[in-house]
Amino acid sequence: MSYYGRRIVVYAITLWAAISLNFLLPRLLPGNPADIMIAQMSRSGDVSEAQIMNIRRLFGNPEASLWEQYLQYWQQIAQGDLGISSQFFPEKVTSLIGGALPWSIGLIGTATLIAFALGIGLGALAGWKRGTWVDQLVPSTTLLQSLPYFWVALVLIYVFAVQLQWFPIVGGYNFFVFNAPEWSWAFVGSVLYHAVLPAATIVISAVGGWLLGMRNMMVSTMGEDYVTTAEAKGLSPRRVMITYGARNAVLPSIAGVGIALGFVVGGSVIMEQVFSYPGLGKLMITAVRGNDYALMQGVFLVITLTVLVTMFITDIVYGLIDPRARQNA
Repeated sequence: MSYYGRRIVVYAITLWAAISLNFLLPRLLPGNPADIMIAQMSRSGDVSEAQIMNIRRLFGNPEASLWEQYLQYWQQIAQGDLGISSQFFPEKVTSLIGGALPWSIGLIGTATLIAFALGIGLGALAGWKRGTWVDQLVPSTTLLQSLPYFWVALVLIYVFAVQLQWFPIVGGYNFFVFNAPEWSWAFVGSVLYHAVLPAATIVISAVGGWLLGMRNMMVSTMGEDYVTTAEAKGLSPRRVMITYGARNAVLPSIAGVGIALGFVVGGSVIMEQVFSYPGLGKLMITAVRGNDYALMQGVFLVITLTVLVTMFITDIVYGLIDPRARQNA
């Protein structure tokens, strides 16, 4: 219990620090959302004093002290209020994030798990049959991992979308058929069809890292005494590889995939930008370009909270499956 207690204290302090930084950083930037929105409205016509006053009240009271704003920010978070987007006024930040979040989780989360499963499976096989043709998969996949993310996406678009015209170039679904997302098999099919190239980009770029890490851990594990003992007992090679080799070699990768899944919420900014995919990464780019501080703040907060929660769950799971983690903590 002391292990889990220390983990809870560490993550609670980290959460407080992350939220505090998320509050302070936008306020260190020049300007504020109210002034930006007033300037945008002034381009299309005169803005009355009453309108200016209402806008300033809507985006908070700038005359309040920093401590009062800080307490108000915590109160808003407790109520689930992340403010109003100045770029998509009067849309709430929570609504915008809620609309983009499923796209990032669905696509990038699934692609990350596929890359993890492929990398772990092939890495275990390559480590078990080291020195054979299977082991030659490592250099080729490592080369693919070293390629720039956007370059892989552009190559896939050029080959499969432009030349062969097998897949669409941009979007999360067919905008010419569906005016908005809906619950139907036709819409689900359109979403899956548009997700093929973005998912392939993630899998191609990520599978090499999992494969190389698992292969090296597998080679190290196969030299342990308990593996030698299992082989001396006459156990089948398949059982030795899976039960004694891969089961122990995969432990470091579990922590890695937990962290990777935590960052899934943030989306893949480059991939979503190249494919114009409506995820959280593209929303973050839009917020930065439009100086939408409330939206930036909300996106960063959601990403931070998700990463912390995922890492905390990973620590708990890792402590359950590997008692050494609890003893050394």
